Amino acid sequence: MKRNEKEEKILANIKEKVEPVIEKIRPMLQADGGDIELVDVEDDGTVKVRLVGACSGCAMSQYTLKLGVERLLMKEVAEVKCVEAV
Repeated sequence: MKRNEKEEKILANIKEKVEPVIEKIRPMLQADGGDIELVDVEDDGTVKVRLVGACSGCAMSQYTLKLGVERLLMKEVAEVKCVEAV
């Protein structure tokens, strides 16, 4: 389904709120040889990220994603409903 201009602006606004939070998280992941990339924000409040470097193959990556990344994003950006790795 194609988004209209208003929906695009809303999603762009959410991305602007999410990006600084990702920047807060990044140094913690980089300290362990990993990193995170913001891929997209969906209409339903789902934030899609890519864990890279050491994080991409780490057995603990799902814990990092849910207990770290998702928790902080949901706390700081009200529009975020969940976070998924892609």
